[in-house]
Amino acid sequence: MKLQLNIDEILHQLLLQEDSDRDKRITIEDKGPKAFTLIAEGEKIVVEGTYPLSNLLQELILAKESGLDFIESEKVFELPADRLSRVIKDYFWDGLTRTMDEEGLQNILTDVKSKSGTPIVYVPFTDAVAFDFYSQLAQKYQFQVVQLPEKITPEYVSGINDFGGVLSLKLEEKSGKLVGKPFVVPGGRFNEMYGWDSYFENIGLLIDGKLALAKSMVENFAYQIQHYGKILNANRSYYLTRTQPPFFSSMVIEVFETMPVKDLEWLKENISVAIHEYETVWMQANKRLISNGLNRYLAEGIGLPPETEEGHYDDILKPYAAALQMPIPDYERGYYQRKIQNPELDAYFVHDRSVRESGHDTSYRLEGICASLNVVELNAMLYKYETDFAHSVATYFNNELEYNTKKYNCQYWLDKASSRKELMNQLLWNEEQHCYFDYNIETKSQHLFLSATSFFPLWAKIASPEQAQQMVEKQLPKLIFAGGIAGCAPEALAQISDDQMKRQWDFPNGWAPHQMIIWQGLENYGYHDLTQELVYRWLWMITKNACDYNGTVPEKYDVEIASHKVFAEYGNQGTDFEYITREGFGWMNASFQLGMQLLKEDLKQQLNQLVHPENLFSRKK
Repeated sequence: MKLQLNIDEILHQLLLQEDSDRDKRITIEDKGPKAFTLIAEGEKIVVEGTYPLSNLLQELILAKESGLDFIESEKVFELPADRLSRVIKDYFWDGLTRTMDEEGLQNILTDVKSKSGTPIVYVPFTDAVAFDFYSQLAQKYQFQVVQLPEKITPEYVSGINDFGGVLSLKLEEKSGKLVGKPFVVPGGRFNEMYGWDSYFENIGLLIDGKLALAKSMVENFAYQIQHYGKILNANRSYYLTRTQPPFFSSMVIEVFETMPVKDLEWLKENISVAIHEYETVWMQANKRLISNGLNRYLAEGIGLPPETEEGHYDDILKPYAAALQMPIPDYERGYYQRKIQNPELDAYFVHDRSVRESGHDTSYRLEGICASLNVVELNAMLYKYETDFAHSVATYFNNELEYNTKKYNCQYWLDKASSRKELMNQLLWNEEQHCYFDYNIETKSQHLFLSATSFFPLWAKIASPEQAQQMVEKQLPKLIFAGGIAGCAPEALAQISDDQMKRQWDFPNGWAPHQMIIWQGLENYGYHDLTQELVYRWLWMITKNACDYNGTVPEKYDVEIASHKVFAEYGNQGTDFEYITREGFGWMNASFQLGMQLLKEDLKQQLNQLVHPENLFSRKK
C-alpha cells in the first residue's frame, strides 16, 4: 500500500521524536516513545517498535532521494530476515561495486587511506595500455600515474610507502572506449579489492544472480596474477609483496558452473592462470613451500606494515626504544629508515606480515610464529586447488590441459592431492585430540591451538568420514556459541593473560568466512541438522542486530553475546553511517545470502520472528 506523505515534514518529526541521541539513526539505545503515527489519506497508521521505526526512517530517506512523495507500508513492516536479504540483493552489492575507469576512479581515489597530497595510481610495467589510459585522465582528475618497475622488490615497495596509492586492475574495450572491469570492495574503510574477501563475496553475488559481476571479479584476479605476479592482499601499493589465502580455483569453477552457457575457453584461460599461481606463488621451494612438502604463509617486506593504525606496534617497540633511551616514535622512524638495525624485529615482522597474508590479522594462533607454521587452512585450500584442477581437466578438457608447454592430466593432480593429504594426516592430524592442528616446522611439533580454521579439511574433503565424525563430536562444540562459530576456543587462550591485548580473530569474535567454510564442510559430510543450527545462530544474530541498530551489518560479531559491539584492533567496519546503510559489509552480506539459501523454510519463519536459538537448539556450556 502506497502512503502519500509530506516526506520532509514526516522525516523531521520522526527524527525529532525518536532519534534521542541525534546520531541520525533509530536504535534500541534511543529513548523516544517508540511509537509514531502516520496519517495517510485520513487513515492513522501507528508504527511501533525500534525495528519498524528504523525501517520507516530508511524508507523516507530512499523516497526523499528518489524525489517520491510516498512510501510503501509493506516495506515498513517487512519481515526482518526477508528485508535484509532483499536489501543485500537490491542495494548493498551496488553500493560496494567499484570500477577503475573515468566514471569510477574518483570513488576510489577520494579515500581515507590516501595520505599523500596527490592521489597516485600505480600501473604494472607490463600494461602499457593502462599507463596511457590513466596518463590521459591524470591531469583532468588531479592524480599522479606511476609505472611500476619490471621487477618489484621489498626495497622498492618500502621506498614508496610514503607515496601510497591504488594499483590498477583490468580494463576492457566497450564500444570503442576503455572501461574498468567492476569489482566488489569489502566496505567501510576497505575501499579496494581484497584477496580472500572476494571469494566469499562472489558466493553471495552468484546466489543473487549477479553472474556478470562475479565473472568480472575472477578476471580482475587473473589480471593481478598475470601483471603483479600474485593475487594481492588488496590493490594497494603497500600490498605488492603480499598475497592472501588461495581461493582462485574455487572462484573460477563456481562462476563457470553457474554460467547458463558454459564458456570452455574462459574456463581454460582462468584455470591455466590458477595453475600458474599455484606453481609460481605457492610451490616455489624454500619460500611458501618448505622441505617437508607442506606450505606456509611467507610475506616479504621491510620495516613496519604501513597499513596499521598509529601506535599499533608500540608495545613491541617499547623495550628496544628504551634500551637506546629513545622515544618510541623516534625509534620507529629510525628503524623504518633502516638507520637502526634490529634482526629480532626483522624476524618479528616476517611473522607479522605473514599473519596479514593469512587474512587472520591478528590472532594469538599465529602471532610471532606464522612463517614457521604449516597452517591447516592453507594446505586444505591447496588440496582444493589440486582436486579442482583434476576435476576440470577430467571433466572439461578430455583429460589433458596444456599450459606453458607442459601437459597436465587428471592423475597428475590427483597424485599431488594424495601426497598432500598423506602429509597432512602425518603432520597435522592429532589422533588423541581428534582434530587437525598447525605444525611448527621449527619445534617439529603441532601447535595445539583450536581454531575455526582446524575445520577447513571438511570443506576441502580431506578428512575421512571417521575423522570428520571425531572432529564434529569432540572439538566443534567448543567453538559453538549463541551467535555461531567463534574464531577459536576459549581454552586456546588459556595462556594469554588478562592484560594482554585481545586479538580480533580470536574468541569471542566470529567471522563470516569461518561460518561459510564450516557450513559447507558439514554439508559435505552429511551433518545437515548441525548445519541448520549453525546457520540459524549466525543469521539470527545478524538479523537481531540489524533490527536493533537501524539495519547495521558489520564486518564481524561477538558470538558469545551475539552483538556487533566487539573489541577490534581496527574497529568494526560497516557501523559508521547516517540514516541508512548503503552497503553492509561484503562477506557478511554473502554469508547471510548463503545462510538464507541453506536454511529450511520452517527455520526461516522462526528467524523472521527472531526466536532465540536457545529455544530451538539445546546446548550446555
